[in-house]
Amino acid sequence: MLDSSGREPQKSPPGRPTTETKQIRARDLGIPFEGAPGRFNAITDVAGVEVGYATLISGEGKLEVGKGPVRTGVTAILPRGHASLNDPVYAGFFSLNGNGEMTGTAWVEESGFLEGPMIITNTHSVGVARDAVIAWRVKHGAADKTEDWWSLPVVAETWDGWLNDINGFHV
Repeated sequence: MLDSSGREPQKSPPGRPTTETKQIRARDLGIPFEGAPGRFNAITDVAGVEVGYATLISGEGKLEVGKGPVRTGVTAILPRGHASLNDPVYAGFFSLNGNGEMTGTAWVEESGFLEGPMIITNTHSVGVARDAVIAWRVKHGAADKTEDWWSLPVVAETWDGWLNDINGFHV
């Protein structure tokens, strides 16, 4: 069935899965990679990389916008850890289908660099997370005294609306 624009109407998301499945990694499928995974096969196996997170969980029952239930959070990846806030790392950007927001990618594509932390949060918290990264970098000495310093943080989103009161702005 098509709508007036000739597209299929948006469908409701499928119900939550009721069974758990083991996540298959590319190496398990025989896809070759150079090198070997680290001890934990995790991003934190890379020397200097630090990862932090905050998980917000509160409320039960039926959704009440602004009250919950809340099931969201923020993840921060610091490519060079806290030791160097202004030492960029090489970076690139690729969009598979154009769906999903990620701030700061224009600068990554133009310069090939990423400075400071990269953040992942829910769709409606991208803006506040971006602003918080800039404030955090200023507070922790990333801004120099010339007042020429600027920041275009990379903040990516994931939609957690099935689990979370996404319109309650809890981050």
